[in-house]
Amino acid sequence: MLTETQLASMLELQDAMNGKVNPDWVAANNNWHRAIQVEGVEAIEHHGWKWWKKQECDLAQLRMELVDIWHFILSAAIQEKHGNTSLAKKEMMAELNLHQKSVQFDNQYYVLSQLQLLDKLDLLVGLAAAKRTNLALFDSLLTDCGMNWVTLFKQYVGKNVLNVFRQDHGYKAGTYIKIWSDREDNEHLVEVLETVDLNSETVRTELYQALSTRYQSVLQAQ
Repeated sequence: MLTETQLASMLELQDAMNGKVNPDWVAANNNWHRAIQVEGVEAIEHHGWKWWKKQECDLAQLRMELVDIWHFILSAAIQEKHGNTSLAKKEMMAELNLHQKSVQFDNQYYVLSQLQLLDKLDLLVGLAAAKRTNLALFDSLLTDCGMNWVTLFKQYVGKNVLNVFRQDHGYKAGTYIKIWSDREDNEHLVEVLETVDLNSETVRTELYQALSTRYQSVLQAQ
């Protein structure tokens, strides 16, 4: 189960990250649910859905998409509470503590235990289109992808570092290079996460430095 301390930490990190992009991000009223939709569709692509061709599930990238989706769920929760991370934490913990077994959408109840992973991703995208999220559904997606709230917390910290790194290196200005040696930076992050102690107090600094080392090699190769 997600702890209040972990959730509070992630909400604060997300607030700080969003503030780095736009100091007045809450008032900007960004469409976080649209972002969830897009990431959900990307997760479907990583899972594979085409019945007319052979496809293999890229579980590592699917897990990373869930981490991206979590960024936007946190952002939507903070924005809904007008920037108050404490109120966002209180409401999210209350929802998680309900331990819901089903999700209501479009006048129908979907029992989570009866849905396949791909169906759950479809449901997540549908809810996002209706400007909704459901933490029980997200929790179920984590389980299906072999994750739990502890692993999500650790991977969230990793992706938060990558997002800060991107902003520091011109992401918003359009000068950041996202493809490193023919692979997206997300793929490099997956590898880097395997080389550091995610329980270390200096993990964010170590991750940032590891990403910086790889990125410099890309710049030098140009």
